[in-house]
Amino acid sequence: MTSEPSTPNIPAQLCATELMAAMPPVMQFIRTEMRRQSASLLTVPQFRVLAFLSIHPKASLSDLAEHLGVTRATASAMTERLVQRGLIHRIEHPQKRRQVELTLTTAGATHLHQSHEHTRDQIAELMHHLTDEQLVNLLSGLMILRKVFEAATFEMAKKLERDQSAGEMGDQNPLVT
Repeated sequence: MTSEPSTPNIPAQLCATELMAAMPPVMQFIRTEMRRQSASLLTVPQFRVLAFLSIHPKASLSDLAEHLGVTRATASAMTERLVQRGLIHRIEHPQKRRQVELTLTTAGATHLHQSHEHTRDQIAELMHHLTDEQLVNLLSGLMILRKVFEAATFEMAKKLERDQSAGEMGDQNPLVT
């Protein structure tokens, strides 16, 4: 009988601890590189607006303000400057007169894409000294991590939506106390 090589029993908590320790310097490096690319063109909050809108096209001003942790008035002023510079479009919502939809312009998307490419290249340069085996292991781990968090985020969004729907129904149903 052939025995399979044993793998160490690595507790999920140890992985979570390492992830939480690894993320701050990784994110700091990414933020610093992306800011460096945008230093002459954008403030850090303005860059965050572009990044948010690339992931959430047609976002509302309220969505953006919540993401940035600022008031709607502050978000509005920021978007106005980006609209004037031709980096985002602000379009009135077709059904909701007082709501706007925010999207990147081609120039905004191009600027963001160039910053991402440069940052990716800088990260790749940091990993240049790793062996092929280390790179394969790292890539495998990152792909697993991405799937885990994408699934968790999806489930959280579904739960939030269900909770909000239940809350709205409770407000409308006179039998619910």
